[in-house]
Amino acid sequence: MEKELSQKYERMGNEIKKLGSAIVAFSGGVDSALVLKVAHDVLGSHAIAVTADSPSLPRRELEETKNIARQIGAKHLIINTEETKNQNYLKNPNNRCYYCKSELYTKLKLVSEQLGIKNILNGTNFDDLGDYRPGLKAADESNVISPLKDAKITKNEVRQLAKELGLKIWDKPSSPCLSSRVPYGSEITMEKLAMIEKAENFLKDFGIKELRVRHFGNMARIEVNEDNRIIINNNFGLIERKFNQIGFDEIEITSFKSGNLNLVLNVRAEN
Repeated sequence: MEKELSQKYERMGNEIKKLGSAIVAFSGGVDSALVLKVAHDVLGSHAIAVTADSPSLPRRELEETKNIARQIGAKHLIINTEETKNQNYLKNPNNRCYYCKSELYTKLKLVSEQLGIKNILNGTNFDDLGDYRPGLKAADESNVISPLKDAKITKNEVRQLAKELGLKIWDKPSSPCLSSRVPYGSEITMEKLAMIEKAENFLKDFGIKELRVRHFGNMARIEVNEDNRIIINNNFGLIERKFNQIGFDEIEITSFKSGNLNLVLNVRAEN
């Protein structure tokens, strides 16, 4: 490990250790997994992972959180959040994530009171500050601590540290919630979320790890990396039939880019 990164890692561990105990908002992504790993290393049983379950979380992701927490050896709680009952969230404005994270941190505060642990940590990294992330406001309002951000650890450094610490998911692609597949302004419904999850699960069964299925009414837009396009092309007949069964009449295939709907938002803001 290079000296600068080693110093950041040590600084983060020391700051978490000073807290004495902490709840980690654990999504199963590499960022929160790294925070959980470090917290567990320095706090032991006083670091507890809490995962929020809702209709917007794919079942595959929920199972993965259990496996990762088990690998780390951390105590893991799963709670239910109710953002999908909030009309502000369901209207799907461009700050939808704010309502989701506000609900998350409200529920985590209840858990922290029950457990007598006042510190709540999340997986926000230093690079996240450069993207459109309304959830950061909710974290600030709830005084949530972001150890990666505070130590100025970037996404690439997160992956490097996770690999060196033996986390199996060090190279796991980002996997935001299912609601992020619905264009801003188009209402979030449980039917849409179920359609997206079924479609993505079907494609992942072909071995495609990084993808999105965007919900545009009757049309599904499949976003995959260029090296996975051949898988789509070779199995397009099967995929088309399955997507028709799910409820999509049309399929569009485009190149994958994380945060695509945010890019549309940024273009509009600039015009």
